[in-house]
Amino acid sequence: MSTALGEGASDYLVQAMVPQLAVVLGFVAFLVALVVQFRQARYRAWTYWFAVAMVGIFGTMAADVMHVALGVPYTISSLLYAVLLLAVFWLWRRTEGTLSIHTIDSPRREAFYWATVVATFAMGTALGDFTAFTLHLGYFTSASVFAVLILIPAVGYRRLRWNPVFCFWAAYVITRPLGASIADGLGKPRSVGGLGLGDGPVALVLLALIMLLVSYLAVTKADVQRVHEPAAAPEPAAAH
Repeated sequence: MSTALGEGASDYLVQAMVPQLAVVLGFVAFLVALVVQFRQARYRAWTYWFAVAMVGIFGTMAADVMHVALGVPYTISSLLYAVLLLAVFWLWRRTEGTLSIHTIDSPRREAFYWATVVATFAMGTALGDFTAFTLHLGYFTSASVFAVLILIPAVGYRRLRWNPVFCFWAAYVITRPLGASIADGLGKPRSVGGLGLGDGPVALVLLALIMLLVSYLAVTKADVQRVHEPAAAPEPAAAH
């Protein structure tokens, strides 16, 4: 949903105002969100998901600028962002020794995490456009392809005991083109294969749904990672 929100909001903003201004505003909002997030001493649902939403919008804009403003084909932009994502993963793994999100407990590790998130959004947007336009699959066929692909790490983790960190990031990456394809399918005009609901209305509905879910998480704290303290050792029996 956050990926679809980023796609819909980005497409709406670049049409509603001067594209260059939209990109600048998106970048400023992105920086503000990260500053707020990094100032938190621990995970908080509102600041985290605000950062995700702003990263989604800016990451989508970054991918669109490559194609619209610079004329870079979707094939090339998808490959470039894929290489960037792999480079971030490699550097993160080499520096910290793990890619597990459960070990993100320092500013440097969190910086690696958010760099990864930005790269996944940008690559996902470009990849979704690549399958929809370059491969001529259309929005909903593209979404169906990625919906099938996202089942692979799920089955691998649940049934085949694949590495959980690999399965998490594989699924995480696939959510990006999946969400972008769904948002485009809902918002884009019928003349290009969409349902014609409009990018703005789609983004507003998604924003409302995300706010509802984040409110639930903020109240229940159902998504807060629990730290299990080791059981206390039994006291020695009294000497007789």
